[in-house]
Amino acid sequence: MTIFIYTLLIILYIVSRFFTDLFFSYCIGILAVVTLFLSLFRAKGLYLISGICFLAIGILLFLTGDRPWYAFLLHFESMLGVLSLFLVLPFINSIIRVGRYDINLGLLLKNEVDRLSKLYKRSFLVTHFLGLFLNIATLPLLKKSLDRTLSQLPKIMANRYYTQNILRSYALCLTWSPMEVMVSTSIDLTNKEYYQIFPFMFSIAIITILSDWMLSYFKYRNVPLVIENSSEISYKKVYRKIVEMLFMLFLFIVSVSLLQKVIDRGFLFAVVLLIIPISIVWALYIRKIRRYFSITIPHWKERTKGLSNYFFMFLSAGLFVEMLSLSGHLTFLQSAFRSITDQTFVLFLMVGGYFLFTSFIGFHPLVSLTLLAELLKPILPEVSTISFTIVLISCSLATVMYSPFNLSVSILSDELKINPYRLGLWNIVFAIFYMLLNIFIAFSLNSI
Repeated sequence: MTIFIYTLLIILYIVSRFFTDLFFSYCIGILAVVTLFLSLFRAKGLYLISGICFLAIGILLFLTGDRPWYAFLLHFESMLGVLSLFLVLPFINSIIRVGRYDINLGLLLKNEVDRLSKLYKRSFLVTHFLGLFLNIATLPLLKKSLDRTLSQLPKIMANRYYTQNILRSYALCLTWSPMEVMVSTSIDLTNKEYYQIFPFMFSIAIITILSDWMLSYFKYRNVPLVIENSSEISYKKVYRKIVEMLFMLFLFIVSVSLLQKVIDRGFLFAVVLLIIPISIVWALYIRKIRRYFSITIPHWKERTKGLSNYFFMFLSAGLFVEMLSLSGHLTFLQSAFRSITDQTFVLFLMVGGYFLFTSFIGFHPLVSLTLLAELLKPILPEVSTISFTIVLISCSLATVMYSPFNLSVSILSDELKINPYRLGLWNIVFAIFYMLLNIFIAFSLNSI
């Protein structure tokens, strides 16, 4: 039942993007209310608490406004693009497992490694590659792969290694991934193209990675490791798998960019439309189409059932942000942002501080970004530059490294049985360094 309702809502949303009709909007609103009711009883933890708060405030703001009751149904669409992406991501996640890309990359972790500093680089690269396609599923997979090797280390050292290596690498790969929702949302918000921001985000990621590797070298160079190699690794096969992944990623980026130009519905929407077709083409290319569907369909059903947390929180947050905007209560904060429009560096710092603050009070970065978009609405035409897009992407995704309420930190803290705030503290200095690096580079670009 939940799978049918969630899927129907997303399909109706996708169709509505091609036909401007009030009938579709009301149908989507009715289905969104049904989805909220169903997901309410399946949502858990922070998602449930946040969703209830957002929903309650949104309803209260609607009731205090002078609007007809049926207008309530027209305020749930702002987050449906994001939820559409969550619904189709399993189709590209599965191709990594079907093609055994995760297994081949995992072999690199155990081959000719005799120092922890060397393992740090290897696991960093593997996490970075897999994170582009497996998304959040990368974290438990890498943790499991590293368990036997890191059992040689003192527990506190191993836990710090997991936290700093996996979370940093995962966050940095997301900053330039075309399938990351914060990237596509930021691009749509500032009305830029992916190819315009990719060179900068990728270059900054490389600089950050090299900085982290340098730190890890001095930290771990004198820590020996003993790794038993159960089988010989075929570098030719591993490199072929890496080339295949990069080629398909390139094909995906080009296809999405072209489709975005043709349909003019935004980068995120183009990503949603192309994930399934590109995944099927990939399965045909590696000649495993039957195995792909036999694995993907059950995986998709399982993942869709588990989307209740997201559907409840994001639909509620969408209502909350729209009602808050219509209520006029954001006027004071909008004025504060408008007053520093000409002070670019201060504006960038303010955006970084905003994400830092909201990440520690329980806001998902996407909710923070959506709310920020409303705050910046009066000045967006003036500040919508490539530099500003860089700041939005980097500061919102830096939360992946440290926010105790982010799913990445929550999953790893559960795996390690450690308080998420403690994990966040191990990465907070590096995350702030990363944000400031992006802010300085963005400001420099803006000054040219």
